[in-house]
Amino acid sequence: MTWLFDPPASVALPILGRDARFPVRRILCVGQNYAAHAREMGADPAREAPFFFSKPRDALITGADVPFPSATDNLHHEVELVCAIGGEGADLAPGAAADLIIGWAVGVDLTRRDIQAEAKSRGRPWDASKGFDHSAPCGPLTLGALPSPAGAVALTVNGRPRQSSRLDQMIWSPAEVVAEASRLWRLMPGDLIFTGTPEGVGPVVRGDRVEATIEGLAPLAFTLT
Repeated sequence: MTWLFDPPASVALPILGRDARFPVRRILCVGQNYAAHAREMGADPAREAPFFFSKPRDALITGADVPFPSATDNLHHEVELVCAIGGEGADLAPGAAADLIIGWAVGVDLTRRDIQAEAKSRGRPWDASKGFDHSAPCGPLTLGALPSPAGAVALTVNGRPRQSSRLDQMIWSPAEVVAEASRLWRLMPGDLIFTGTPEGVGPVVRGDRVEATIEGLAPLAFTLT
């Protein structure tokens, strides 16, 4: 077989303490999975079925510098726990869904909030607000069980606290999020699932230093350039 042009480069997440890397197949994200964040976004935090959106896999970026995106004057940070899927399944119960999760990472969902607000007001898709280039910074993957299921999650900008919560404040647990996703897609090895952000999302600008942490996991830090 010959190609019309060279295939895209592979996208992979480094694994803490290993030379191997996690090849990324796709990125799914769940919205408003913390009650306080749902309220700050003007939504009802009642425990309704989670909703999902996606980012292209090449939105993933693992370097220390993240380019500031075009076409926005209101870029927001959203720290999130990321699940790495290592098995295959569909229509799963939470227990079976949990078995598919082979690792965890700290991620930040960057959002063009102005584009998202306009799309919401017109009933249009969110793709341009969520799935742009370099919109999914992510730290190294930690394999195995989640070290601290009720652990602290936090984000600072230039050393100043912006987001602070705990993982047990999620409306839907990671296993439940994965189970719900499996009802919409057949999950496969290489899928990443961003599980939602706590309250405190806010704007960032060029030159800002963003540091995101989740207890027990490798931290994520980057500068917007």
